[in-house]
Amino acid sequence: MKKIPKAVFVLGFISLFTDFASEMLYPVTPIFLTAALGSSMAVVGVIEGIAEVTAGLLKGFFGALSDKLGKRSIFVMIGYGLSGIVKPLPGIFPHLSTVIFSRVTDRIGKGIRTAPRDALLASYSNNNSGAIFGLHRAMDTIGAVVGPLTALLLLYFFPGNYVLIFLLAAIPSIFAIAFTFGVKEVAIEGHNTNKKFFSAFWNQAPHEYKVLLILLTAFSFVNSSDVFLILRAQNISRSDSTAILGYVFYNIIYSLSSYPVGVVSDKFGKRKIFVIGLLIFSLVYLIFAINGEPLILWFCFALYGIYAAATEGIAKAWVTDIVGNNFHGSAIGLLTTTMSLGVMSGSVFTGILWDQFGAPVPFLLTSIVSFIIAIVLFFWKKN
Repeated sequence: MKKIPKAVFVLGFISLFTDFASEMLYPVTPIFLTAALGSSMAVVGVIEGIAEVTAGLLKGFFGALSDKLGKRSIFVMIGYGLSGIVKPLPGIFPHLSTVIFSRVTDRIGKGIRTAPRDALLASYSNNNSGAIFGLHRAMDTIGAVVGPLTALLLLYFFPGNYVLIFLLAAIPSIFAIAFTFGVKEVAIEGHNTNKKFFSAFWNQAPHEYKVLLILLTAFSFVNSSDVFLILRAQNISRSDSTAILGYVFYNIIYSLSSYPVGVVSDKFGKRKIFVIGLLIFSLVYLIFAINGEPLILWFCFALYGIYAAATEGIAKAWVTDIVGNNFHGSAIGLLTTTMSLGVMSGSVFTGILWDQFGAPVPFLLTSIVSFIIAIVLFFWKKN
């Protein structure tokens, strides 16, 4: 097994502490919006959609910009710093407008940093991109385990005090920002400074990348925000704690699975692992659509963790394997932009369908469409 560079661990710790803060808030925010501020499911979907499209559009822009400038680390520092600053704002000003501003600005930070960071990760690969992205996802997800557990502990001692959770989320954010000063720049050989940079990238992009872009974008249109899984779990179990603990359990499985799944993808191929992930995703949404038994939720969240490990880091590793190093930021940025636009539409549509027809309808639709895309991807043959 090939050695993982130290720089990957530095980026991993940045993501760990950032997700610690973010995931303290992520499962709490939809409950805060609906229970404390009286928002509808459609409003939750619109907020998540706006947040995702903001991040998505910026990912494409800053990914291409990092390629053009030949710089990655500065975008990592700015992006993580901005996200850390705005997290506690809803605790200071507990209003719907503040939640929207904080969530969107946090996603702006994510949009600035994501593609340059992933391009940095790819630059450390020595034919082990799956393992590198898998390890990074594992460390990132440790924060997603600790964050909700911390939120649950706070809610146990301070029931209903969502404001306190927003305020305390600033602490891990400070640690994340501190680690960004340890990020080292990696030289990008042959980076293109042409004014028509993006068209140059697209003209040189392999056919495999373009097909992958279309299929993953199509999938994103039915892959709505995870807040709906949390709300569906709450809807079935009638328990805030069960919904949040289920989300924590999902992240534990995700964290434990990401690195070994990444290693397996390096050996057997990213496409095979990704297809398996999509099939698991389809099954999870089918069960969420038809199930009314709280105990089965734990099985669903475990499967969902395996799905995430088999797709999120794997997709980026797959892209960096087929696109040259000098275009890594653009390739990842464009993919995440189009997928974020899809998730935005999917989140709004899911919220509307839920309000109008009930929860099973959007979950069943997602299951069917994702299954079809998995089959298409399985039988797709490269030129």
